Amino acid sequence: MRMPGARGAIIAIGAAGLMAIPTVMLLGGKPARTAAVVAATGVAVDRNDPEFRPRHESRIALASPTPTAPPATPAASRSALKPSAAPIHSAPPPPPAPAVPSFSHVFVIVMENHESGSIIGSSAAPYINSLANSYGLATNYYAASHPSLPNYLALTAGSTFGVASDCTTCYVSATNIADQVEASGRSWKAYMEDMPSPCYLGASAGNYAMKHDPFMYYNDIRNNAGRCAAHVVPFTQFGSDMSSGRVPNFVWITPNMCNDMHDCAVSTGDGWLRSVVPTITSSAAFRNGGVLFITWDEGSSSAGCCADAWGGRVATLVISPRSISGFRSSVAENHYGLLRTIEDGFHLAHLGAAGWSSNTPLREYFR
Repeated sequence: MRMPGARGAIIAIGAAGLMAIPTVMLLGGKPARTAAVVAATGVAVDRNDPEFRPRHESRIALASPTPTAPPATPAASRSALKPSAAPIHSAPPPPPAPAVPSFSHVFVIVMENHESGSIIGSSAAPYINSLANSYGLATNYYAASHPSLPNYLALTAGSTFGVASDCTTCYVSATNIADQVEASGRSWKAYMEDMPSPCYLGASAGNYAMKHDPFMYYNDIRNNAGRCAAHVVPFTQFGSDMSSGRVPNFVWITPNMCNDMHDCAVSTGDGWLRSVVPTITSSAAFRNGGVLFITWDEGSSSAGCCADAWGGRVATLVISPRSISGFRSSVAENHYGLLRTIEDGFHLAHLGAAGWSSNTPLREYFR
């Protein structure tokens, strides 16, 4: 009996086989092991075949068509995909953190012995709180240690040098921020309220205390009489230097033991700042690339952060023409990071712990 239908089927199957053979020869694999054969014949690939991986995995990734049902992708990403693009499985990396801006002048005022909670929001400190509302406030900032002196050393040289007291003869031979500023060709001065004379070597005089004057602890300053007298001076020189326009690039200010809130009320320190800060913020040195940092040397607790700061949580204000108005940061920061910020703004190397990755600069406050 003649079967013309069967002959047609045989011819069709033969043609399909002839089409598959070149594909197999081209890819060098068996029909059951290549995606091209799957596309031509509909034969399923056995991915459990030990010969399938890893030899053919990359080849199949290139030859396979785009899956018809890709994993779920956020709508925003789906709309950006071309029809043949692979699905996106991870978010793009975050943008780099902003850099600390270059500073023309840096002013630092250090107050004393109060936790942030006793200053911020206090009715005894209306001026300080007005500054916090107008400029930047660090709400998660910590002093380095206890008592006062180790914090002043940390702020100016990136280390406490093992000092754990307010000693008055524990001098240090170490590079400090004044050395860096001077070596870079910039000028500096430390203004000490109630210091009886420039480079006074005594431990105290009236409301002046050497433990709040870190520059008198560095041997390369205290043992160089001419350099010391020119740079570590009574606060009475501050007004004349500001009014004459002879403003150093780096200005350090230590109030006396009453005005820094150590021995007197918060309201006393707030009033003192009200009388001093406008002189800074109205100056050309501040308006043209300057910055003012107001911080407290230590708090009353041992709260800390960043594995190396445990001197209590203290308020720190970042005041600059480039400050984001009313900005409050919850980033964990500390005295070492403040030193790092000054160094970055002056394009200087990092001293000691200021260079540790755990101690970040205060960069988020700036526009």
